[in-house]
Amino acid sequence: MTGQSDHLPELTMVQMLQRRAEQTPNATALRQKDYGIWQPISWQSYWARARDVAAGLLKLGLSDGGHVGILCENRCEWVIAQFGIGAAGGIAVGVYATSPVPEVAYVLGHADVEIVICEDQEQTDKVMEVLPQLPKLKSVVVIDMKGLRGYADERILSFEDLARRGRDADGSAFDASNIDRRVAAQMLDQVALMVYTSGSTGKPKGAMITWRNLRAEAAGIIERLGSGPETSHLSYLPLCHVAEQMFTTIGPLYGGGQVNFGESLRTVQEDLREVAPTSFLGVPRIWEKLHSAIHIKILEAGGWRRWLFERAIAACAPFAEIPAANRGLRQRLTFWLFYLLIFRALQNFIGLRRVQIAVTGAAPISPQIVRFFRTIGVPLLEVYGQTETTGMVTGQAPDEVLPGSVGAPIVGAECRVGPDGELLVRGDVVFTGYYKNEEATRRALRDGWLHTGDVVEEVQGQYRIVDRLKDIIITAGGKNLSPSEIENAVKASPFVKECIVIGEGRKFVSALIQIEADTVGKWAEEQRIAYTNFRSLAENPQVRDLVQAEVDKANAGLPQVARVRNFHLLTKELDHDDDEVTATMKVRRSNINAKYQAEISALYA
Repeated sequence: MTGQSDHLPELTMVQMLQRRAEQTPNATALRQKDYGIWQPISWQSYWARARDVAAGLLKLGLSDGGHVGILCENRCEWVIAQFGIGAAGGIAVGVYATSPVPEVAYVLGHADVEIVICEDQEQTDKVMEVLPQLPKLKSVVVIDMKGLRGYADERILSFEDLARRGRDADGSAFDASNIDRRVAAQMLDQVALMVYTSGSTGKPKGAMITWRNLRAEAAGIIERLGSGPETSHLSYLPLCHVAEQMFTTIGPLYGGGQVNFGESLRTVQEDLREVAPTSFLGVPRIWEKLHSAIHIKILEAGGWRRWLFERAIAACAPFAEIPAANRGLRQRLTFWLFYLLIFRALQNFIGLRRVQIAVTGAAPISPQIVRFFRTIGVPLLEVYGQTETTGMVTGQAPDEVLPGSVGAPIVGAECRVGPDGELLVRGDVVFTGYYKNEEATRRALRDGWLHTGDVVEEVQGQYRIVDRLKDIIITAGGKNLSPSEIENAVKASPFVKECIVIGEGRKFVSALIQIEADTVGKWAEEQRIAYTNFRSLAENPQVRDLVQAEVDKANAGLPQVARVRNFHLLTKELDHDDDEVTATMKVRRSNINAKYQAEISALYA
């Protein structure tokens, strides 16, 4: 299935930024919250600051096509640096701010980074600790210099000083006119970004993404989700992940929307309420947390409010997946009654009252979670994509939702199902290959098609993701099972945070389950159950009974062979630093299976 050709300008994203600065110089492109106040940045200022950074990087000795790392949480300096790097002819390499030192060293070293831009002292210390392992690193640029004034290393300079050097470059080989010439000469097929995969099954791989890939993705975003000057977005998921790039840079640059950066990850809920964005992206874990937060709110409210909530859900769930425009009069009246009575307050509570497009992607999600949010009036759409497809490659359309699917291919992308059920993709969104890894590139790109590694089913021209090809379980009885389908059924419970299904070569399915501490803790308080920490809560027999009831509920909707017959409650939360999950919270299955071998064996004893 191939979409129509798009009508976007034949420009790179840096060239688009320059055009926006010329055409709508005073319109607000970015807002950043500092000390409680939202500070606006116009398109003109956005471009001017990026151009200063470009000149400053060239003065520092950035080579043509050189790699610059960004080790930082989301803030305006992240994207200003990204486009400054692009304007200088460099390639931006994002590094997760949550990464421990070994991961930082691996990505910066593997990517041959020449300059790294760090957020603060914490991130700078990670780099300084491994400097001997990074022979190509010339300079460390720091955005927030607090605590670093005493550092004597001459390779450290502030982001402000970098930009000042760029502004002072007038008349030199690095002045604004030189930057403009570089930008004018940019070609769509040049590499723009290097995005490192999550590394759930091994070392992360550096996916090389071109300006053409990014432009093609923009066409898909605008066609499927809509993105224009009226669009506003809160940027909070890591910008080194291609999913957040879709909403923070790709869509807004070509569509002209506004992006907001909160004060920190800790203030996301408060920032959402203040911004009330028209578009919102959440990975499944975010939607699960919002679902749990609402559940806690209802538990606290109790009494008639809880009764009203349950009545509202029961009344509106049957038509949740029918687009609002296609609902009958009775359905519309029913929804508006409960919207006024309870749903509006819940939407305000999670900050999504004005949202027109809400998206979940990057990992499978429980259908019950999707239905819940659509029931309360949040128009949640499922999309599918990978780093290697520059983000979304299929997505549900707002007016054509097929429950359980991830929609049809976006404009310009072609998809087909391979002989073993694997989804194959081709088109301008497909990346150019992995950096310094020709073998992995050959495995991924064959005969012009990207082999995604995901098993799918095609239904009415749309696709349903079954699971990762490598994760499909074959039981001792020879049955093929999708662990993510079972896991998501269990994770639909507000009391369950994580579920890892076991069953390869086994007689039955079992699971390792991690409780959702906040909701289970609240439930324990309601039941007057005393506990001191996560471990004591998880080991409480009444908590096990609670989880058993939730597993039984999930099992009721699963085939007999896929039902979880036994489970072990984890006594600690899975942690990135313990190599149990990736920076994007994807479970490292092989590590978990090895680490909890004794507990798994006990489930089958």
